[in-house]
Amino acid sequence: MHFDNFSFGSLRIDDSTYEHDVVIDRGEIRDRKKKPSKKFRDDFGHTPLSIAEDIPWKCHQLVIGTGAFGRLPVMEDVKREAKCRQVKLRILPTIKAIEVLRRELKDTNAILHVTC
Repeated sequence: MHFDNFSFGSLRIDDSTYEHDVVIDRGEIRDRKKKPSKKFRDDFGHTPLSIAEDIPWKCHQLVIGTGAFGRLPVMEDVKREAKCRQVKLRILPTIKAIEVLRRELKDTNAILHVTC
């Protein structure tokens, strides 16, 4: 998997450009479905990542890219669930998350926020 050209609102992976949040689950890329988390938006001022979403837990490490400026909130229930599942959780601005993925993609899943 080749990561290239991340900028606010756009991320290129292999030969595809994504202008929305993505989930990488065991090498497969899909759109992040954040609708289940929208009910928490007023509490955070932004739709957070919550346990209500389809999080790709089948891994040893889950990398969460929090956007260009690191503003995607990650709810505490996600952190607790990672701990219970013994999944190493790395929460980083998306540019740094991509750096981790370039080095450590084996048995690593990701959720990448492409804006804020």
